[in-house]
Amino acid sequence: MSWGKIGIFAGGILFGTAGIKLLSSKDAKKVYTHCTAAALRVKDAVVDQATIIQENCTDVYEAAKQINKERAEKEKDIVIDDIDVEESEDKTESETVIDGETAKA
Repeated sequence: MSWGKIGIFAGGILFGTAGIKLLSSKDAKKVYTHCTAAALRVKDAVVDQATIIQENCTDVYEAAKQINKERAEKEKDIVIDDIDVEESEDKTESETVIDGETAKA
């Protein structure tokens, strides 16, 4: 073995030991604590935004259901009106339909 390889090995052990001491120091623990606190704040903000988006989606969905319900009711009224018109055409000429009531002329 050459002295260069032994020096690199010793430096690695020294750096590793110093790194472990550095990573477990009080200052490092403060950094970890602040980073964790920031991550928790971000998580809370994301959850709040997700809740707001979910509420808005629910509102949009309910409004869309209401629009479709109103549209179906209008289409039903149109079909009923068409049936009334067809029935009135089938009647004799002496009968006239006025506002849904049959009157004889």
